[in-house]
Amino acid sequence: MTATDIHRTIDAVWRIESARLIASLARMLRDVGLAEELAQDALVAALEKWPESGVPDQPGAWLMATAKHRAIDRLRRSKLQQRKHEEIARELEDEQAHADDAHLDALDNPFNDDLLRLVFTACHPVLPTHAQVALTLRLLGGLTTDEIARAFLVPEPTIAQRIVRAKRTLAEKQVPYEMPRGEELNERLSSVLAVIYLIFNEGYAATAGDDWMRPGLCEDALRLGRMLAELMPAEPEVHGLVALMEIQASRSAARIGPDGDPVLLLEQNRARWDQLLIHRGLSALDRAQKGSIARGTAPGGPYTLQAAIAACHARALTPEETDWAAIAGLYGALARITPSPVIELNRAVALSMLFGPESGLAVVDALTGEPALKDYHLLPAVRGDLLKKLERWREAQGEFERAAQMTRNAREQALLRRRAAECAAAAGADDAVTRPSSKRSA
Repeated sequence: MTATDIHRTIDAVWRIESARLIASLARMLRDVGLAEELAQDALVAALEKWPESGVPDQPGAWLMATAKHRAIDRLRRSKLQQRKHEEIARELEDEQAHADDAHLDALDNPFNDDLLRLVFTACHPVLPTHAQVALTLRLLGGLTTDEIARAFLVPEPTIAQRIVRAKRTLAEKQVPYEMPRGEELNERLSSVLAVIYLIFNEGYAATAGDDWMRPGLCEDALRLGRMLAELMPAEPEVHGLVALMEIQASRSAARIGPDGDPVLLLEQNRARWDQLLIHRGLSALDRAQKGSIARGTAPGGPYTLQAAIAACHARALTPEETDWAAIAGLYGALARITPSPVIELNRAVALSMLFGPESGLAVVDALTGEPALKDYHLLPAVRGDLLKKLERWREAQGEFERAAQMTRNAREQALLRRRAAECAAAAGADDAVTRPSSKRSA
């Protein structure tokens, strides 16, 4: 293998192994920041040694052994005499001295309790959401600070500061490195799922910048969701979130035109939808729904219901075959468990497809005074679409122009301005037809 090949291999191994490595070290050291630092030291050692010695047969075990050696050395050099540190050092030495085949097999097991603890630590409510996202992508997604910064269009020093502050906060607040239990587990799981879905959504429809989508973030969120589903197989909402992301991700290729512009759902070429991802999503949805029934929580939580809505689109071979009655009903069920003006806006779209644009517009008009939607560009975008269908061209033009001013995504701005221009042209054509002739009759 060439040096370039080995460096690519190391990068791939790090993406796969880093989360487990950090999770195992954090359990031993009770310090997420120190665990990540030692894991990075092991990575540096691999970059130095593997080009000469070759990639070991069990790269994850090699990284773990190297990181443990570094941990022992660090504790010795620190000259801390507290019993806790002495016990940790002895534990690390004992584990290193008696590492056997069973231990190596455990290292190669991609799912373990340490990872689960790391997930819940990275998404601890003591951290603000933006810090949870950055730390999750760093510790569990294996992304560099630069990659996270580029994904969210934030300066790299800002992301670096968020990560440093997050780790410092966890240490200062003495957040225990353990799984929450009982009601706290449900509350924390909700936060974990929200962070993963936030990462996915930013990839699926970028808030700002020149790109409509950032597929890398979708892939990172999917990887985290799939991992969590393996770690927590009895949690219906975990499978619901995975189902939702799988089905939405199946449309990725069809959501972008040849010039990079957005392609709206009903205009997409459904032959380009990824059937493998749809199949995976429907399977995950089935697990979520069966789990909800077993728990007596049917029809399911918010992610399961949203996945069921996405499944209605996925099952329709053409836009005309879409079961809008089922979608409207699912949005109604979703609104009952998590009331939100955004959900109501989506229900308005379903009602307009089912009963006509007037019915949808009535719901949308009732939402125009909602404070939560004051800066939400999709409110005027949806209203503009409904007005366009009613051929109220000037009103629709104004709504599209307003929506374009509110969004920070360049591709979306271009789409909305194009739709505004189409409405302006249609209005001009109507005016030309209805305008009385200026010539006097003889």
